[in-house]
Amino acid sequence: MPLNLASDPLGLHRVLGDTRLPQAAERLDPTRDLWPDEVRVRVERLNLDAASLRQLRTAHPDPDATRAAVVEIIARRGKMQNPVTGSGGMLLGTVEEVGPESPLGLLAGERVASLVSLTLTPLVIDDDLARWDGTDEQVPCSGHAILFGRSVAAVLPPDLPEPLSLAVLDVCGSPALVHRVVTRHAVEHGQAPVVLVLGAAGKSGSLSAAAARDAGAARVVGLVPTEQEAGLLEDAALCDDVVIADATRPLAVRDAVRDATGGQVDVTVVCVDVPDCEGGAILATADGGTIVFFSMATSFSAAALGAEGMAADVTMLIGNGFVPGHSDYALDLVRSVPGVRSLIERRHR
Repeated sequence: MPLNLASDPLGLHRVLGDTRLPQAAERLDPTRDLWPDEVRVRVERLNLDAASLRQLRTAHPDPDATRAAVVEIIARRGKMQNPVTGSGGMLLGTVEEVGPESPLGLLAGERVASLVSLTLTPLVIDDDLARWDGTDEQVPCSGHAILFGRSVAAVLPPDLPEPLSLAVLDVCGSPALVHRVVTRHAVEHGQAPVVLVLGAAGKSGSLSAAAARDAGAARVVGLVPTEQEAGLLEDAALCDDVVIADATRPLAVRDAVRDATGGQVDVTVVCVDVPDCEGGAILATADGGTIVFFSMATSFSAAALGAEGMAADVTMLIGNGFVPGHSDYALDLVRSVPGVRSLIERRHR
């Protein structure tokens, strides 16, 4: 039964030991009992943030050690928040109980994906992640999670496989924001922009490329690190140009984009899950342009100081993962653009 105690829609009543917001807090209370505006979800799968999983696998090369590290983080913190990257991911499961004052509109028995980060979601895992191989970003599991009054969740569509839906919903903020930025640039500048996507063969990258084209971009350039990814991206037909360069090498990015476009681009979208991609994004973007950073590996101090040091007159946006209608838009792109679906499904076969 729900607890008859005061709660806060941001989840402040679940914070243990300090007065910070749940995302900044060291520990959360993940107990099963609900406050009136909460929802409990029986968790069946986690989708770990790509930057977080990369860091964990680097620090713990053995898959069993990676698994143990994730189990330990969740047990210690009452949530999944990588202490190095600060990022978490999201989850899939079945609504188990709904508090009488929950504003989320969810019903018991519905299959849902959370659209808020695991870094602020109270979480308990009760199977030690025994079915996870320690390498894939999608983690089969058993446990429960708590959604607050200000949380966001999406009911899973019946026409798409659940692993595909989870992968798409994990990054659904990126295409919606790219569409908004491209549309706004065309209105403000009187012409459609040239768009560069760093990491265009990945989940958020492929969705961002498709969204840029859907919004009427004059040209979409996809940058990837290898010939293999270039071939996949070309087969997907999401970009007008595909270039190969290491996104962490600023001059290589600048030169590759210059060779493809004859200069710089108007909008750059960073979807690479490794650090040190800020400089290349800045060099590739023309004055008056916009850079959207979606990667949790981004150093925002490096981006700000780098732009200052290069005297770059660019607007830099943090992709915060939420734009109204973002989940429906991302899923519609998967349905309508075969290249997006093929690239994402290759990652989760």
